[in-house]
Amino acid sequence: MIIDFKKYSSVRIGQAFEVEVLDSVGEFDGFIIGGANNLLVSDRPKKMGILGEEFNFIKILDKNADFTTLQIGCATKSSTMYQFAKKHNLKGFEFLTKIPGKLGGLLKMNAGLKDCNISTNLSKIMTAKGEIKREDIDFAYRFCPLEMPLFWAEFKLKYGFDNEKDQLLKLARSNQPSGASFGSIFKNPKNDFAGRLIEAVGLKGFSKNDAKLSEKHANFLINQKNASFEDALFLIELAKKRVLEEFGILLENEVIIL
Repeated sequence: MIIDFKKYSSVRIGQAFEVEVLDSVGEFDGFIIGGANNLLVSDRPKKMGILGEEFNFIKILDKNADFTTLQIGCATKSSTMYQFAKKHNLKGFEFLTKIPGKLGGLLKMNAGLKDCNISTNLSKIMTAKGEIKREDIDFAYRFCPLEMPLFWAEFKLKYGFDNEKDQLLKLARSNQPSGASFGSIFKNPKNDFAGRLIEAVGLKGFSKNDAKLSEKHANFLINQKNASFEDALFLIELAKKRVLEEFGILLENEVIIL
């Protein structure tokens, strides 16, 4: 299928490319784009694929007095997972209310907010090489070591959707700027914040044509209208260079560049 990344990706940068649809579990020698929420697609990206609708589902596998076990397809949107958990009074997915994307991408980056991560209640993942249990995956901060397609995952969730946490997490994301972006550009370094460092080197609000480091949160790159791949890449590399020169800290990309 043809996907126009100028329309499909959250940052609204890119051209139209052929993307292979994966309708069954199996190997794929390219990159799975998911919802393209943290992708910057170049003019010559590597081979890309996307999961078919067969992997957009939520199934209840087991339900007892203590917990519910869910199997969720990796093409399922985070908002769908959040609403399902809220409707069925399940705790553990409250943080998904403000994190866009599909399950595959959430797992690939171990997405989270505050002390909540997608891997916290995970039991296992179906990959191109078969099922892998949670305890055999070395998740870390915004990191998953699995370099293969992911197709579905199972979660064990306890009861008691936490409405108070839900509201607190929504407030925690309220400082994020609006507009076309891929969310955070960089991971936060240990004991510091990428946004603070970028602001400290004078780049908050700095722009290159229609690409801008947000005046509200310097770790967000905003496409004001017609930013190009080159514009965005320039700002990303400039921020890394300035922070390294000033603080000796090499910022690690959270955004994936294809």
